[in-house]
Amino acid sequence: MAGSTYKIIELVGTSEESWEDAARTALETAGTSLKDLRVAEVTKLDATLENGKVTSFRTRLNVSFKYTKA
Repeated sequence: MAGSTYKIIELVGTSEESWEDAARTALETAGTSLKDLRVAEVTKLDATLENGKVTSFRTRLNVSFKYTKA
C-alpha cells in the first residue's frame, strides 16, 4: 500500500469582523488555486488597533494539501 505526501504552507487571512472570518477568508481564497486541502491549524491570532479600537483581525494558519508529482 502506497503512502501519501502532504505539503504544508502558511497563510494569513484578515477580516474586519472576526478571527473566524479571517481564517475562512484565507482558506476559501487558497481553495481557489490549491487542490485537495486537508487540514488547517491556527497558529496565531492577532488584531490591529487604531485609537484603542480593533480595526481588523488576523489569523495565521498552517494548511496541508496533498502533494502530487507534476
